[in-house]
Amino acid sequence: VQLVESGGGLVQPGGSLRLSCAASGFTFSSYRMSWYRQAPGKERELVADITGAGGSTNYADSVKGRFTISRDNAKNTVYLQMNSLKPEDTAVYYCYFRRWGNDYWGQGTQVTVSS
Repeated sequence: VQLVESGGGLVQPGGSLRLSCAASGFTFSSYRMSWYRQAPGKERELVADITGAGGSTNYADSVKGRFTISRDNAKNTVYLQMNSLKPEDTAVYYCYFRRWGNDYWGQGTQVTVSS
């Protein structure tokens, strides 16, 4: 099983980024996929998740209306489109799923929102 995030970087407040998580080693379309983030000195928190078929999504209140999670099951990839970014969105963003009681995390991608 492998989850590889990409797309992070430095962006000004109000800007946008799209994160990608390429998955391999499991039946991607069968699992809910999630994005978490962890800011310095804070606990890791759920940002958004999406069901296997992509029909249902869930967002943290802090990102509702600004972030959109989506997936392409043909490409085994889940995305996080982040718009209207704020300095408080600065964190390492992780891709995650759970299978058979085991947690799987990507290595994370840094997002820094600063002028």
